[in-house]
Amino acid sequence: MASSKSTPNGSGSLSQSGQGITPYQPAEGEEYMCKPQKDHFRTILLAWKQDLMEEVDRTVGHMKEDAANFADPADRATQEEEFSLELRTRDRERKLIRKIDEALKDIESGDYGYCEACGVEIGIRRLEARPTATLCIDCKTLQEIKEKQMA
Repeated sequence: MASSKSTPNGSGSLSQSGQGITPYQPAEGEEYMCKPQKDHFRTILLAWKQDLMEEVDRTVGHMKEDAANFADPADRATQEEEFSLELRTRDRERKLIRKIDEALKDIESGDYGYCEACGVEIGIRRLEARPTATLCIDCKTLQEIKEKQMA
């Protein structure tokens, strides 16, 4: 059972509209990653993390409730496949929670919103789309090109 709530577009980005969090509108001349911007992204990241944690709790409850010893091997195989899919999804979400925690630490340290590779501003719009982004769009594109060449 995949969580469409936490990753509505398959990209792992939070649906802010679903959370009642409106996109940030910087004031004219506002400094990049000022306190209101950091607070905005902290709110997004914490809400996203909370959604993921609730989904993990639901999965654990669901798996406990549905755990049964089916006499029919086909039923057992179906249940095991469903559990396996849920566990893979939860593993991806656990990794995403780690990324969220790293982003929250970056907000506190003042590194949030700046590209890890080149140091330029990642940009508000990109961070709205992917709050855990650590690379600017140019560096991310370059990384993806390199990955394709290696494949």
